[in-house]
Amino acid sequence: MPYGSPVATEPGQVFDNLRGVAERVRRHLEEEISESVEESSAQDAPADQISRFAQEERARVLEAGVTGLEKLAGNRADEIDEDEYFGVEAIVLLEGRPALLVQGQDFVAPEGDWSAPLDAGRAAIRDALARVGRVEVTGHPSLDWVGTAFLVGPRTVMTNRHVAVEFSRAEEAGWSFQQGMSARVDPGEELPAAQAPGPGLAPGLAPGLVPSLAPGLAPGLAPGPGSTAAAPPPYEITEVIGVHPDVDMALLRVVPPDGAPLPAPLAVAADAPATLPGRPVYVIGYPAWDGRRNEPESMRRIFMDVYNVKRLQPGTATEFTPGGLVMKHDCSTLGGNSGSPVLDLADHRVLGLHFGGRYRLGNFAVPLWELVDDPLLARAEVNWV
Repeated sequence: MPYGSPVATEPGQVFDNLRGVAERVRRHLEEEISESVEESSAQDAPADQISRFAQEERARVLEAGVTGLEKLAGNRADEIDEDEYFGVEAIVLLEGRPALLVQGQDFVAPEGDWSAPLDAGRAAIRDALARVGRVEVTGHPSLDWVGTAFLVGPRTVMTNRHVAVEFSRAEEAGWSFQQGMSARVDPGEELPAAQAPGPGLAPGLAPGLVPSLAPGLAPGLAPGPGSTAAAPPPYEITEVIGVHPDVDMALLRVVPPDGAPLPAPLAVAADAPATLPGRPVYVIGYPAWDGRRNEPESMRRIFMDVYNVKRLQPGTATEFTPGGLVMKHDCSTLGGNSGSPVLDLADHRVLGLHFGGRYRLGNFAVPLWELVDDPLLARAEVNWV
């Protein structure tokens, strides 16, 4: 059966050591089974019985995935059956391309290949987290928030055109707010710490009703070491500086509350990295449920039914044609990620502006270094580095 991960990346490209991943997942499953046997009782309440059933089902999926990874490692891909295929995909999504919860402006690095690079870059990633916010709207007929934006200039945020048009409109003299509407950028909107369970439980869901995740697969369950930082306060959007005519981009003027200073803007790449395909990157944003454009079960395996809150989503850049205005990446994103920055994990410059994706084909971003001489970005005082 051909492999077709929703992140459009094969396991051999996601993991450095397929056997090592299989061994790690199997070890966690064995530990979890041992714990569940000790805690089980004939007098268990119905909710506990449901929980055990869910855990057993999740364990069955992951065990099949372990077998599938071992077959891939042994060059026996043609022997992988449907259950093993499904399990491999679950492991790729949960461990290879996780969507880590942000709490206290920090994150928990997962076990495996991402552990060392994310821990090494923690300080710079935390700085970036404080400069990304959710675009919230007042007066919209159906929405409370519409996407993600990030600081790129002294008083400038960048987002997508299709985000900005939800609250603004084109006029002869430029762009203005739609009547009766306003917008702001909130760098907080994290999952409250009180809703974050301990390791092994799906974040934000009631105990006893959902399958837990093995510790090595948990998509970020609690604040990182020593993290107590509060997010910067929200800042109002006061002006649409401009909407780009050729790419899905809008630049917005913002002001801090009560005259407080805004954080320094993110560094935006003024030149292309030496190599792009396979380069580790990360996205910061607010993935939202959208069953129209994604496969629901795959979404649940990544996001565990926790949406609309800040996430750190590592992955790789996968494709770019020099001179083009689209780069591809394989981070696990959803609709609310529209307007998210795609940052280089090596130097933490913003390489791209995420604007969309297609299930099983990958995600798309505007390669910002290609617009270094663009007059709109000059007018917005973009922080080129």
